[in-house]
Amino acid sequence: MSGRTDSDDPTADVRAEDTARGDEAAREVRRARWAAAGAGAVLALAGAAAALLRLAGSAPALVPVAYAGGAAVCALAAVLGSRGRTRRALWLLVAGLMTMALGDQSD
Repeated sequence: MSGRTDSDDPTADVRAEDTARGDEAAREVRRARWAAAGAGAVLALAGAAAALLRLAGSAPALVPVAYAGGAAVCALAAVLGSRGRTRRALWLLVAGLMTMALGDQSD
């Protein structure tokens, strides 16, 4: 009982540091969600526009279907990204872009 009575709680600094790390992690997660959702939305719009342009032209039927399919996959990636499934959203974005590239190569 010979300790100082005015000493601070040593775990308070640790808790404050953990809170600061948690805030930074939350910001990073939020950025990843916005990036996945934004990229998915932009790619879905671009794919839909390309599908409509190819549909109006004299391209084979596979081309607009590939663009529309890739746009749908990217739209699904945007939805999953906004819900926090960023890893799955990334893979779906890659798959959607590959599908659109297949349509571009068929043109």
